[in-house]
Amino acid sequence: MQPVILTRDQHGISRQQISDNALKVLYRLNKSGFEAYLVGGGVRDLLLGRQPKDFDIATSATPEQVKQLFSNSRLVGRRFRLAHILFGRDVIEVATFRGHHHEVNNNKNISSQSSEGMLLRDNVYGTIEEDAERRDFSVNALYYNIADFSVVGFANGLKDLEDRRLELIGDPETRYREDPVRMIRAVRFSAKLGLTISARTEAPIRDLAPLLGDIPAARLFEETLKLLLAGYGLETYRQLQQYGLFAPLFPEAAEVMGQGDNDYHKFLELALTNTDERIAQDLRVTPAFLYAALLWGPVETRTQQFMHEGGLNYYDAFLLAMDEVLGRQVKSVAIPRRFSSVVRDIWMLQDRLTKRSGKRPHRLLEHPKFRAGYDFLLLRAELDPRLKELADWWTDFQLANPVDRQQLSRTAQARHNQFGGEEPTKAPRKRPRRRPRKKKEA
Repeated sequence: MQPVILTRDQHGISRQQISDNALKVLYRLNKSGFEAYLVGGGVRDLLLGRQPKDFDIATSATPEQVKQLFSNSRLVGRRFRLAHILFGRDVIEVATFRGHHHEVNNNKNISSQSSEGMLLRDNVYGTIEEDAERRDFSVNALYYNIADFSVVGFANGLKDLEDRRLELIGDPETRYREDPVRMIRAVRFSAKLGLTISARTEAPIRDLAPLLGDIPAARLFEETLKLLLAGYGLETYRQLQQYGLFAPLFPEAAEVMGQGDNDYHKFLELALTNTDERIAQDLRVTPAFLYAALLWGPVETRTQQFMHEGGLNYYDAFLLAMDEVLGRQVKSVAIPRRFSSVVRDIWMLQDRLTKRSGKRPHRLLEHPKFRAGYDFLLLRAELDPRLKELADWWTDFQLANPVDRQQLSRTAQARHNQFGGEEPTKAPRKRPRRRPRKKKEA
């Protein structure tokens, strides 16, 4: 863990690349007598010529001391206490140098582990050297010193970054047991940064993958967003499958995909490719669309099972399948209701989009999630030729003027009247029941 120090003239990081708010925090900590460093991914990305999304800071100040220095701060976290400095929507995360969890110096430093070796609480503070040892990967054990603008690298991190190698610090099995999320972080960094996972770092992953079942589902939701919505979703998904990490995260999808040689696997790869392209073009993406794609295979599979085994009609079987699949999934990765409700809308629209007669198409265009449902249909049509006519019809309908839309509706009605398969435009009118006449009193 002997540090390698690059002086200001030996690296390409400029303060102009660092956010003004992060610099404010660094300068104030330094002027108050504390060590202050830009740390981890921010330094790594700047050295790689990338613009970081976040700027995290490590310091010798305790969380309570940070809070005294910054009135716009709040303390968060149970497992490890952090300070968040708030500048409007911009949040600068400040962490105190971490120490070794087996060395407790005073009553305020608390550490505990589970029987599997997972760290449950880790408020142990130390030096920058100890902090570097506690980092997960060597390419994250990098520190930019605001005092002299040097870069300090530990654990051979600068050399590993140069060689495009991802190396875990310490014994891999021990470190993965401490925090199983490190396994999916390895995959994420490999896919995002184009780093090769070293042999010793990847060796225990497949055997320890089931440990992800011990991680809170809410935390895994945040981690899966970073995995699949960072612009490298397809490569990340393939590595998750390679290392046996996909099944613990998405057991329902893994069950219907098997080893990946079926239409559901191809459909998910198509959805991830589409998402990566939209991110590359700075277009909006929503987690709901991706979760709808991830779980579409299980929903269709369960729908057919309920129809054949339970004798349910399609609509009832479909509703039951949606509830069951989402109910099981949230036990592994908790999908917040604001997203799961959109997932349901996208799925429900797949059936409603087949109803094209009368005023239904016009009303459907006003549905707030119509575009997401339509895009989902386009993806399905790329793998299922039977849906191509339906997808093309909706494309034409959106682009048509009011007169042409009426003609498209009439054509769709005539087609379904001829071949069947659609409900009638209106339900048959029921004749009102006649009240029996009262007998006249004698």
